[in-house]
This record gives sequence, structure tokens and C-alpha cells, in this order.
Amino acid sequence: MVYFVLMSSKTFAILTDIHSNISALETGISIINERKNIDQLICLGDCFALGPAPKETLATLKSLDNCVFIRGNHDRYLIEKLWEKEMPTLEGMDPYDPINQAIVANEEWTAEQLGKEGVDFALDMHVAHREIINSILIEFTHAWYQRDEQPPSMIEMKNWRNHVQNSHPEVEKFIFVHGHIHTPRFEEDENISIYCQGATGLPFDEQPKGAVAFLTVGDTVDWEVIRYEYDVEAMINLLEERQPPFYSNLQNTVRYAAIKND
Repeated sequence: MVYFVLMSSKTFAILTDIHSNISALETGISIINERKNIDQLICLGDCFALGPAPKETLATLKSLDNCVFIRGNHDRYLIEKLWEKEMPTLEGMDPYDPINQAIVANEEWTAEQLGKEGVDFALDMHVAHREIINSILIEFTHAWYQRDEQPPSMIEMKNWRNHVQNSHPEVEKFIFVHGHIHTPRFEEDENISIYCQGATGLPFDEQPKGAVAFLTVGDTVDWEVIRYEYDVEAMINLLEERQPPFYSNLQNTVRYAAIKND
């Protein structure tokens, strides 16, 4: 579905890749709430798995008004019950890799914490959300509508643009906003802009800070990323207290904002 917006400009606030980091999520929401001009809240998915507080995260997300929720690959695993597959694997990992097996176990633990309420929430998420404001098309998705475990390259984006423009010849500029990679991305070529703020709850760019983004689209386009301090030690301590599968690796990832599997 495409939403045609009859307003001169619109401002979006964006969360992504929370991964049950309730401390980072609550701080990020407080930053968003300080802004008075937010028209739409967008959450780009991967809300629950890996972190220690899926139930608290679900309750917090359900309390948000005017939020569009996009389904991430980890949210999809919740629906599909990845752990029940014969040789479960994710993102191309070796099914016999102990890291893969620990993450799969974490997915099951997360599902047990969330119950049916969490599955229903994931089922209600969207694969993508598209709006057209003036002559600018904005597409929000976790990674891409064609796949949720790898965002598109710029070459793929140009092919996508050409396809979309057949249906929407009035569009002059394309903005693509995604999550998933946990590191910032900014690319521009021709009339295409690709934005990723990194991650709200589990960054991989060696900066242990949360991230929220603000996108304003009108006569011009403004992309702003806020990196913020949050209570990292509270997240690490909660992992220690609840000990979900893979928790010691996650403690290092939270502390150093980098993948640490040693």
C-alpha cells in the first residue's frame, strides 16, 4: 500500500534493531518525546530477540501511539518458530556452528518469554511502509522487501527505482530507509538516497550508544541521527541476571558495540 500525504512536509522519528535493550529503548523514546513536530513514528524491526527484556520491550512498544512497525528477520523467526526446523540456521550460518546454535536457542527463549501476545504482535507488523510526499517517495523496511537479511546495493536500488517509477511517474526522488546492519549507512546516487541510523539497542560501530533518527521530507530532505548515552551497565547486569542463551557474548557486544564472540 502507498500512502499519498497531503501535507507540505512530514517528520518521521525512527527506531530500529532494539533487540530487547529496554534501557536504550526508553532513553530513545524520551529523546523522541522531546520533539514537538513528530508526525509519524517508525520502528524498523528486530525488536525482541537476543536481549534480556522481551516482555518489557513488548509492553513499551505497544504503548506507543501512531507507530508503524516493520518486521525484521528476528521477528520473522518468532513467527516461523525457527528452532523447530530440522537444521535451523540464520543469515547463512553453519547450522553446526555453536554460535548459530546459541542464537537459535535464544530465539526460542525469547518466544517463551513473549508467548502468543508477542507472536500476534509480530504477525501484525508490515514488510515495508511507503509514502509519497510531494514528488518524493520514501520506503521504510528492515532490510528490503525482497529479503530481510540483507539490504540492497545501490545497483539493486536503481533497478527498484526504475520499476517503481513505471507505476509512479510523478516521483522525482527516492528515499530508502532501512535497519538490520547495526552500523550507519548513507549513500546517494542520481535521485536515490539510502539511510540507516545504525541500531537503537545493539550497535556494531564500536560506539556503545543508542541511535534514533529523524527524517523530514518537504521541499527539502533532512536526515538527522542522534547518538545518545544510555545505561549500558544496566543492560549488561540484566543479561547476567536473566542469562538468556548467548548472554555472555551479548554482554561483550553491548559493552564494546562490536560483535564479540570470543
